[in-house]
Amino acid sequence: MLRLLDGDDVRTCAPAAAAVDAVADAFVAAHRGDVVMPSKSYVDLPRYGGDFRAMPAYVDGGSWDAAGLKWVNSHPENPERFDLPTVMGVMVYSDPETARPLAVLDGVELTRLRTGAAAAVATDHLAVADASSLGLVGAGAQSYAQLRFVASVRPVERVVVADADPEATAALVDHATEEGFDARAGSVAEAAACDVVSSTTPVTEPIVERSAVGERTHLNAMGADAAGKQELESAILTDATVVIDDRDQCVHSGEISVPWEAGLLDEDAIHAELGAVVAGAAPGRTAETGITVFDSTGLAVQDVAASHVVYERATDDDVGTEFDLLGI
Repeated sequence: MLRLLDGDDVRTCAPAAAAVDAVADAFVAAHRGDVVMPSKSYVDLPRYGGDFRAMPAYVDGGSWDAAGLKWVNSHPENPERFDLPTVMGVMVYSDPETARPLAVLDGVELTRLRTGAAAAVATDHLAVADASSLGLVGAGAQSYAQLRFVASVRPVERVVVADADPEATAALVDHATEEGFDARAGSVAEAAACDVVSSTTPVTEPIVERSAVGERTHLNAMGADAAGKQELESAILTDATVVIDDRDQCVHSGEISVPWEAGLLDEDAIHAELGAVVAGAAPGRTAETGITVFDSTGLAVQDVAASHVVYERATDDDVGTEFDLLGI
């Protein structure tokens, strides 16, 4: 039977600790070469001003293995023309041994989940151990996942939210307060001064300045996912220990891509991929480490790892809707 899991099901079946562990396993598997992850494939639709993207992967996580394909779109005209989201998507999760499809999951909620978990993995290895303050630059949907997952690996008490939209800022502050944090609105500079900073904006001109960042701050740069985007002033990156999720993706479309193209960064500026840090092949934070940056572009192996966690919990707790797709 195929299990159908909507956004609420994905949220219900994604305990933070399990999701972070599984995504960490996926990063290590990628470092070991125990993944199959073809490049993201684009289907451009100029007639409709959008595109489809296919992200397949197989992960041997050691104690588990899994495969899947995320099929997601970007149609910027959807909200105005059709009252539909710009981005929608589904994840097909399969048994790699038999190829039997096991589940279809809401891809948008899954992406939020795995992106938050990836930031938590990076924070766990790169932030100071007693990090108690979190700056959230951007108050969109992903910022809620950043709060939840970063706080699962560090003793966060104080939260500063910075966003150009006052209503979005207030909503996130209220949410964080309800979750037990000492939360307030603040400037980007005030958010950047926290022990950990997660930026989740789509800007093309840097908004986080080097002068605002603490000397031992860890930054999760999550917003730059296309060429031309940049949230952090280049001086932050030249001064920091920079850890990336994937070299090719980050150089072409990550936070480091703009200063890389400008010749401000080169191979020596990249400390390591996150998988190498998690595996112990490259050092994470040490007593001498200053500013650290995690440049995240998002990998298909993260989607597979998060799907594994959600599917196992959904099966155990009988969450979702079973559907006899194949009649077997």
